Amino acid sequence: MRAGRKEDSYRDFVLDQLRFLGGIGCRSMFGGYGLYLGADFFGILHAGRLYFKTDEKTREKYRIRGMAPFAPSEKQVLKAYYEVPGEIVEDDELLASWAREAATCRGRGKVPSREKG
Repeated sequence: MRAGRKEDSYRDFVLDQLRFLGGIGCRSMFGGYGLYLGADFFGILHAGRLYFKTDEKTREKYRIRGMAPFAPSEKQVLKAYYEVPGEIVEDDELLASWAREAATCRGRGKVPSREKG
């Protein structure tokens, strides 16, 4: 099922807000869109909302603003991705800063399942 016009216009708005980053990619997934900065998957656009990847270090700034993790269904919650506050989405400089930070979260703050000694 293809995303509706409303979500497409939101996608276009978010991509325009991120235009100064360069190297932004957007692919259909999860019934929405996945965002990439170069090869790094850092964001999800779904149902007219934007979610960025977080880690133990960055997650708190989303939580103190009352943001929730990405939950595409009642049974599925991706706790590494949190909704970006509207005031951040509206400010292209802040949004770019948060996006850069999200793109660097890859693996940071996680405990490896197998540690090599």
